[in-house]
Amino acid sequence: MGLINESHPEEFILLGFADQPWLELPLFIILLITYPMAMIGNISIILVSKLDPHLHSPMYFFLTNLSLLDMCYTTSIVPQMLFNLGSSKKTISYMGCAVQLYVFHIMGGTECLLLALMSLDRYVAICRPLHYAPIMNQRLCLLLVSIMWLSGVTYAVSEASVTLQLPLCGLNKLEHVLCEIPVLIKAACGEKSANELTLSVVCIFLSVVPLGLILASYAHIGHTVFKMKSSVGRKKALGTCSSHLIVVFLFYGPGISMYLQPPSSISRDQPKFMALFYGVVTPTLNPFIYTLRNKDVKGALGNLMRRIFSSK
Repeated sequence: MGLINESHPEEFILLGFADQPWLELPLFIILLITYPMAMIGNISIILVSKLDPHLHSPMYFFLTNLSLLDMCYTTSIVPQMLFNLGSSKKTISYMGCAVQLYVFHIMGGTECLLLALMSLDRYVAICRPLHYAPIMNQRLCLLLVSIMWLSGVTYAVSEASVTLQLPLCGLNKLEHVLCEIPVLIKAACGEKSANELTLSVVCIFLSVVPLGLILASYAHIGHTVFKMKSSVGRKKALGTCSSHLIVVFLFYGPGISMYLQPPSSISRDQPKFMALFYGVVTPTLNPFIYTLRNKDVKGALGNLMRRIFSSK
C-alpha cells in the first residue's frame, strides 16, 4: 500500500482491475456502449411519460422518478470508470471521491424506497381498483416521493459523512473501481466495528424492510390476480408486475449481498463486480424491461417517434 503523510489523502488510487489488465479493454468497450444506452433509454421513458396524456398516472410518475434516479446513479460512476480504464493514471481526487460517495448513495438509497412505493402503487391498483384514484391522488404521490428523496439524502449524507471521517493512516489505495462506503470502511485503520454495525442496521431499514414490503404486496397481488375471471386483465396485471419484480431482484440482490455483510469480510473482487452490476447493468436494463413488457409504453414511444419523423 502507498503511504502518505496525511490522514486524508489529496487523491485516491482506484486499483480496479489493475491486477487483471486483460479485462480493462473489454470493460471499457462495454461501458462505452451501455452508458449511452442507459441514458437514451431512461430519457425516452421520461419523455413519453411527460408527453403522452395516457401515461399521466401514478405508475408512470414513479417510473419517471426511477429513470431520473438511474440516470444520476450511473452518471456518478461511469465517466470516472471510463477515464480510469482508458488511462494509466487511475486516480480520483479526495473531493471527487466525496462527491461520488454522496451522489451514488443518495441515488441508491432513494431507489430502494422507490421500488417499495412502486409495489404499493401496484397493490392498490390491482387489489383495490375502485379506491385507486382517491387513494393514489397527486398530492399523496408528491408527498411520498418527497419523503423518499429526503430519506435517501438523509441516509447518504449521514453515513457518507461519518465514513469520510475515518482515519486512513496515510493509505490512499482502494481495491475498487469507485468510492463506496463499505470499501472505504474496509480501507480505514483503527476501530471501525461501530461503523460496520451502523451500516448494517441502516441497510436493513433501506433494503430488507422495503424488500419485505414488496414481497408482501406481491403475495396479495398474486392472490388477487389468480382470482380474476378475465384472462386479458390477468395477463396485463402479470405483465406489469413481472417487469417490476425483475427490476427489484436485479437491484436488491447484489445490493444486499454487498451491504449486509461486514466490510472487513468482503472479498477482494466482490465490490468491483457488484458495483458494475447495480451501478451499470441494472440502470441500463430497467428502461428496456419496462418498455419491452409494457404495451402502453411501447405505444407511447411509437407515437413519439411518428410525431418526430412526421414533423421533419
